[in-house]
Amino acid sequence: MKGRAKIDPIDLRIIELLSKNARMTYKELAEALGTTRQRISRRMEKLERMGVIQKYTVVPNFDLLGYSYVLLGITLKAGVSIDEAIGKLKEVKHVTIIQKALGTHNLVVHVVAPKDMKEIQAIIEEISKAVPGVEHMDVTFITETCKYELF
Repeated sequence: MKGRAKIDPIDLRIIELLSKNARMTYKELAEALGTTRQRISRRMEKLERMGVIQKYTVVPNFDLLGYSYVLLGITLKAGVSIDEAIGKLKEVKHVTIIQKALGTHNLVVHVVAPKDMKEIQAIIEEISKAVPGVEHMDVTFITETCKYELF
């Protein structure tokens, strides 16, 4: 049933609350929205079934964990299959997020790597060799996440 979802303001409010704290219980959501836990349960099942809510996750502080967080903006040569490139990127251990993009880059790739610059260089070289038809790759080191809110 994935596709264009019919959601209402209450669904949007649930998503907003969960984007700030994905650990909220159905009871806490119900209290915040002035409804029952059972109604929240039904709405959550609907949102998950429709594909509106795809995943519950955490946002780690990579610096405190001893890792570097790197964004790669990849521009492919004309005619190169983006889906083939994505398939290759999915096989690379340190790649955590792959996003199709419009604009300067065809793909935005998130990489979590050990802080050692030689290891980072090796990972970037592995990615550039694995992906067919890379025309250009921009590398950006994320030094701090100052705001992370979806709504």
